[in-house]
Amino acid sequence: MSRRLKEEILELLKRDEEFRLAVAGLLGYREILDELRRLREDFNKLYQKSLEHDKRFEVIEEELKKLREDFNKLYQKGLEHDKRFEILEKKLLEHDKRFEAIERKLLEHDKRFEVIEKRLEEHDKRLEAIEKKLEEHDRKFEAVERKLLEHDKRFEAIEAKLVEHDKKFEELRIEIRDLKLVVDENRKRLSRLELAVGALTESFYAKLVLDQIAAIARGEGDEVVRWERNARIDEEDIDLLIETRRKVYVVEIKVKPKHRHVGALLAKTDIVRRHFPGKEVVPVLSGSLIGKEIAEYARQHGVVVLGW
Repeated sequence: MSRRLKEEILELLKRDEEFRLAVAGLLGYREILDELRRLREDFNKLYQKSLEHDKRFEVIEEELKKLREDFNKLYQKGLEHDKRFEILEKKLLEHDKRFEAIERKLLEHDKRFEVIEKRLEEHDKRLEAIEKKLEEHDRKFEAVERKLLEHDKRFEAIEAKLVEHDKKFEELRIEIRDLKLVVDENRKRLSRLELAVGALTESFYAKLVLDQIAAIARGEGDEVVRWERNARIDEEDIDLLIETRRKVYVVEIKVKPKHRHVGALLAKTDIVRRHFPGKEVVPVLSGSLIGKEIAEYARQHGVVVLGW
């Protein structure tokens, strides 16, 4: 083949997709390219679904953020009420001090009255002067009583305000309780949503694994004769059980598998072998976030790893 002819062929491969596909078909790569194209389309569909899930989670996070802001506002109102109660307590302490001063004065008056009585007995002539002083004391006592009445009215007003505060705090307690119920209900809804997403993801991967194993079986001259989702053998749950004419595939589906999942898969494979003594039983691990260490560990134990 001349150098010019080689250059023309290479140029056609670069520019002409139809010619390139024809050459790939002759070389046996056409089916591989078609399979890669289909895998790319499946991946794009999965990616779009993932974006939809992200949007729904953003809506849920925004609602939780609003609830948290409302709770913070209620908490700030509670702090303001605490400050107002501190001010009232200080005023009550001031009134207590003033009452103590009045009581001390009253005690002093009692002592003075005792002295007066003694002096009345001793000095009858000074009775009139003492009576005048007593009248003055009476007037002072009346003034004190009027002040006490004013204090009583002020205390009644304070008590009324305290009752109003109690009612407001009771209303606030009920609002906080209702808010807690709403938050709990949102948490339950989020949990149910996570379960639904997990079930949908597992079903999607099960379909991918089934299609790929069917393709592998056809390539080996075999075919799938039966498959079962959530199969149960000897009280063991199996995510996907695929039976062909020659083999049985035990499939474990985990988004992000760990070492213990590989061990559980191998144990389930041993149980299935006892029920299919005439066929080769193949363990299969499937998922989207399979780490290199987990994949290598699984392959070392004879596990087929299918990741996306």
